[in-house]
Amino acid sequence: MTAETVVVAMSGGVDSSVAAKMMVDLGYRSVGMTMRLYKGAEAESCSTGQSCCGEESVDDARLVANKLGIPYYAINFREEFWENVVQVFAREYFAGRTPSPCILCNERLKFDALYKKAMEIGAAYVVTGHYARIGFDEAGDRWNLLRGKDRSKDQSYFLFSMTQEQLSKTLFPCGEYSKPEIRAFAEEADLVTAKKPESQDICFIPDGDYAAFLERHFPELAAEAKGKIRHVDGTVLGDHNGIHSVTVGQRKVGIAFNKPLYVSSIDPLTKDVVMGEKHQAEKREMTVSRVNWIAKDPAIGESFRLHVKIRSRSPESRATVTALPDLKAHVLFDEPQLAITPGQASVFYDDEKVFGGGWID
Repeated sequence: MTAETVVVAMSGGVDSSVAAKMMVDLGYRSVGMTMRLYKGAEAESCSTGQSCCGEESVDDARLVANKLGIPYYAINFREEFWENVVQVFAREYFAGRTPSPCILCNERLKFDALYKKAMEIGAAYVVTGHYARIGFDEAGDRWNLLRGKDRSKDQSYFLFSMTQEQLSKTLFPCGEYSKPEIRAFAEEADLVTAKKPESQDICFIPDGDYAAFLERHFPELAAEAKGKIRHVDGTVLGDHNGIHSVTVGQRKVGIAFNKPLYVSSIDPLTKDVVMGEKHQAEKREMTVSRVNWIAKDPAIGESFRLHVKIRSRSPESRATVTALPDLKAHVLFDEPQLAITPGQASVFYDDEKVFGGGWID
């Protein structure tokens, strides 16, 4: 048994509920905390339980905490969420990039704002329901971020920005188990979240219509985002409703052509959306910025053979990753990759370890 205090980030879902139960069973003094992130028609209209932004999730988290007999607090981070996630999400889309708000939320809210709250009350660890693991490399004298045991649910991609300090003070108890096992634990413990459906990728847009969300909340930027759809040879193919409504690699943009075309690039200055055939939307190399190196601190110019993901659901591809100055990296893939998308996260893997990751330029 341990007398250490832990703060459990409770989203109102089954994973964080089971994480809290595990900590209680291990004897930790557990405190449940939910981040109140977004209050808007989009979040509150989600009645399916698939959003972690609405009051239903707060209520579920409170019910679980009460059943476990632990203190529970819902902390207002709405202003921080709007500034650090929603506004960045909008700026990126209107700059012709495709953002990853879930990573920003982890980086700037869960492992920053909430993490600081936990440290302020003297917690030894922050606990979340992520499917990932943490290990200490004694030879390298550093903490490693590892994939979750259940590869089909592995969430290490979304955590690449974690620092050594954060890794040393975080626990991922669900990372050792599969999703069916976690659901079974929840049912055995009679937790109200046991059969709750999976949360949406973007909690504040439960209907998945990013363009409509941006047009409602940022109408002036949306009005200025319209432009032409051009073939790679310069020919005008039609008009688009805004660069915020398309992403690199997208096929259907409302035009007819005698061959399948893909968005190959987006120009935020001219508002041109450029389309070409599949091979014209493929690239073998890219630059990644704001790289967080986890497994080691490489020397400038040092290269590594790693597996690289260019989006959360893409398969990994073999590549040579070279460290550049100013926390950048050059990635040269063995094979061409379709839709290397500016604004998305790229994460580098060395077998089970997250070697590092950053943001695609």
